[in-house]
Amino acid sequence: MKLSRTFLSYFCILFPLAFVLSTLSSLAQGNPPPAPDNSQAPAGAPAENPPSRVARISFLKGNVSFLRAGLDQWSQATLNFPVTIGDRIYTDANSRTELEVGPYTIRLAATTELTVTNLNDQTVQLGLEQGTLRFSVHQLVPNDTIEIDTPNGALTLLAQGTYRVDVGQNGTGTTVSVNSGNLQITGPGVSQTVQAGQAARLTGENPISIESVPMPALDDFDMWCEQRDSRLAQSKSAQYVSRSIPGYADLDDYGTWQDVPDYGPVWYPAGVAVDWVPYRFGHWAWIGPWGWTWVEDEPWGFCQFHFGRWVHIGVAWGWLPGPYVVAPVYAPALVAFVGGAGFSIGVGVGDVGFAAWFPLGPGEPFFPWYHYRGDYLRVVNVTNIRNVTNITNIINVRNINEVHYAYKTVAATAVPAKVFSGGEPVAHNVVKVPPEQLAKAPITPHPNVRPTMAAAMPGKPIAAPPVRPATLASSRGPVTPTSRAPTAGNRPASLSRSAPGAPSEPRGAVAPTMTTSPPHLVTRSSPPVARVPFADEHEAMLNHPGRPLEPLQLENLRRGIAPGPMVDREFPPHVGGIPRARAGVRER
Repeated sequence: MKLSRTFLSYFCILFPLAFVLSTLSSLAQGNPPPAPDNSQAPAGAPAENPPSRVARISFLKGNVSFLRAGLDQWSQATLNFPVTIGDRIYTDANSRTELEVGPYTIRLAATTELTVTNLNDQTVQLGLEQGTLRFSVHQLVPNDTIEIDTPNGALTLLAQGTYRVDVGQNGTGTTVSVNSGNLQITGPGVSQTVQAGQAARLTGENPISIESVPMPALDDFDMWCEQRDSRLAQSKSAQYVSRSIPGYADLDDYGTWQDVPDYGPVWYPAGVAVDWVPYRFGHWAWIGPWGWTWVEDEPWGFCQFHFGRWVHIGVAWGWLPGPYVVAPVYAPALVAFVGGAGFSIGVGVGDVGFAAWFPLGPGEPFFPWYHYRGDYLRVVNVTNIRNVTNITNIINVRNINEVHYAYKTVAATAVPAKVFSGGEPVAHNVVKVPPEQLAKAPITPHPNVRPTMAAAMPGKPIAAPPVRPATLASSRGPVTPTSRAPTAGNRPASLSRSAPGAPSEPRGAVAPTMTTSPPHLVTRSSPPVARVPFADEHEAMLNHPGRPLEPLQLENLRRGIAPGPMVDREFPPHVGGIPRARAGVRER
């Protein structure tokens, strides 16, 4: 018995020690971190994986204003900018815009205010404050919930079809028109279905009054929407690219397809410059929860930079869409970063930091620089690599610096750190890096650079449009005085504003009410809590510049307490510092 207890004591000491030594050895070799199984996460726990889809701004006409979640500064909307939870859009007079998200298209007429209340793998929830919205469901994804919330009721779209919603200013009522498909109207004490060819008028809030009205005649906005839908339906590129990938129809207008041996269908962009290189003609933006995200300048530049891989064939760059999948997984940028301590380049002036990256080629693994769990690493790669038979071997890299990247020395782009962190245009600030230096440069998970507020906005700052003030609460207290959302006791539980499973606030902590949807809209589904203010997130990144906060850290900030330490192991492991510049080589 004494021997058994002695053995057990040694085992309890040596086994954890062996695990720690194994972990340290794994980090030293650059082995990828194991992804814990999150299938048993408790109800109400922070989301462990980012959404697999975002909305893309696919059309702009006139003045369109954009308010990023977590900011109180409006800016100009820009083409190709990703739209996600909590973002707000306003179209000025004589303006229009269009959003693409999976097999759905959302179009806004003039003087329309929209909030993307929720957008994840199963939910598209919008808040329509005022104006006119047309929603086209090209194919209803199984288990998807599509909800449009208005001041007079919540609308749930139930089938493939086209729908129009008009919300009058100052709460004068809502008109719902179903061109095809069917939807359900819900609100306090009411539930009614509207079929194809029918329209309804909603007035009041509690109670809600619903009356049938004649279908409105089609106007110029309807005709424009139908033309845009026809363009999508007739796209030839849909035979190569999933219709769930935003931007697939642009491939028809801006390039050509060729069948290439060893690769299959390859799309070649038309009219690009001779020195054109992927991920060089655009800028870096900071978009949570992914962090650093590439935004391309070309009007067609969305699907080619968030799905698939680029390949250099002969003298031209072509895009491989990857396997045809029903639910492709969005990535912020399919690149690898280079740098780390001891690596420097020359820019001819001073001693400044810089950031460098290159496009991933076919079969090369993408390792996220943001938080993920479970099977995410496999699915984000399996939908972006054409040959998926060896996906396990592709992502199971023992030492990332032994990967023979095809474009590390021939297609890398480097810019001063201030250009990267400020979201400035890349092409005019490129720094030349000798190929021999790039060949020796280690791979790093992300640039060690914190974003500025400019990088968090899609365009230049502008005055706020005529909309309700945003609810933007800080862990240090409210940023601006705004009305609070009603409590759950003021309305039926099914229409409560409180997120299910939300943690209770710690004693003595600031407990701001933060909801993503405007407080006076009628909702059927509980919207998620609002994004943490950018100022708080920026401050919390001080010890890990350029690394997105983890879900638990963000949750702590919402609760008004310190974010706490990061627990994820980055791959490849950080070696400290950012590359520095030295004299000797001029910028171009």
